[in-house]
Amino acid sequence: MKKVEIALLGLGNVGKGVWNILKENKDEIRKRSGYDIEIAKILVRDKNKNRGIEIPEELITTDYNEIINDESIKIVVEVMGGIDPARDYILQAMNNKKHVVTANKMLLATYGDELGEAADNKGVMLYYEASVAGGIPIIQTINESLTANKIEQVYGILNGTTNYILSNMDNVGMDFSDALKEAQEKGYAEADPTSDIESFDAAYKLAIIASLAFGTKVKIDDVYREGITKITATDIKYAKEFGYVIKLLGIVKEIEGKLELRVHPTFVSRKHPLANVNDAFNAIFIKGNAVGELMLYGRGAGELPTGSAVVADIISIVRKGTDIEDYTTVKNNLWHKEIKSFDEVECKYYLRILVKDKPGVLGEITTALGRHDVSLRSVIQRGEEAEDVKLILITHKTREENIQSALKEINQLETVSSVENLIRIENL
Repeated sequence: MKKVEIALLGLGNVGKGVWNILKENKDEIRKRSGYDIEIAKILVRDKNKNRGIEIPEELITTDYNEIINDESIKIVVEVMGGIDPARDYILQAMNNKKHVVTANKMLLATYGDELGEAADNKGVMLYYEASVAGGIPIIQTINESLTANKIEQVYGILNGTTNYILSNMDNVGMDFSDALKEAQEKGYAEADPTSDIESFDAAYKLAIIASLAFGTKVKIDDVYREGITKITATDIKYAKEFGYVIKLLGIVKEIEGKLELRVHPTFVSRKHPLANVNDAFNAIFIKGNAVGELMLYGRGAGELPTGSAVVADIISIVRKGTDIEDYTTVKNNLWHKEIKSFDEVECKYYLRILVKDKPGVLGEITTALGRHDVSLRSVIQRGEEAEDVKLILITHKTREENIQSALKEINQLETVSSVENLIRIENL
């Protein structure tokens, strides 16, 4: 049996997952790839750190030169995360004719073009299935299975932490802070959950998906981003009344040659498959002009699901033959497509406004909305024996620019205490 030696950069959760999968599934991997895949070196910052896993001491190193200067190592697997030094390590590996597998969504969303160009120039392969949606094979699906399609729309639940929080708020009746605390206790959320709850994580993943699905360069700054911290039990309650569930969606659509890119909390019909994706699961819903509607569902994070995607990439490279040069990576810049201004986005809106309990307040608000071409579909006004009452509005489809202009005017009304929330509604 032929052997391929690889190196791991990082030994956190994903690194441990890769180690365990290669060890426990050794026979299956050997049969399917035709090779023994062996980890020759593992780069760590601290050799003495207890990681709860038994690994031969001679495999551990803190010196990257031991990896890039070792000609027997054919594949470098980067699972350390972050931009630096990961970017430099990957470029060095490519310069030394080593293929690269990475799970680094932040790096790819920010420097994906640079890395892809370096891989092409050096004749090596760059694989990154694990960078988006953990164990869900979305990159492979877009790059291979859907190449005969013109992809029109992608909607994704791309972050397990936020989906867990919103699911608990909807299904159990938790408030946001309690749901977040439980997510942290279960290990779904970090001690600092900012990347998840403010949607940075989902935005990185959407940029990667959009680049591939629509064959163009997408920068992370092209993606409109909004987190879930303003979602309350009140919003969950009214979503149910209107037949919706709230999900954090990554959305990319091509409309008249322009790409619409956004990540934000969204009202989704309870009849849609995405509405039934709960807990820390991810799902990606794709509309193609030939395949129609397609949804991929699974665990979007975790040691073994993400490790599974990393090992699958390693096997893909091994099957193609690690010693053959002049590979080309799948480019994401086949076309130049204009990015639509977020002000041009059109959808329906849910508004929660706190108003004074006085006659005529609804009329003032509808008049202000009308001045900006915003019409209403539904209105709920409920008093709670307090000076201020909640006014819940659902609009017809309108432009983002129009709704924002109307809300600026509404905020100035003496009868309005505050515009407490705005949530977009998607008709999937």
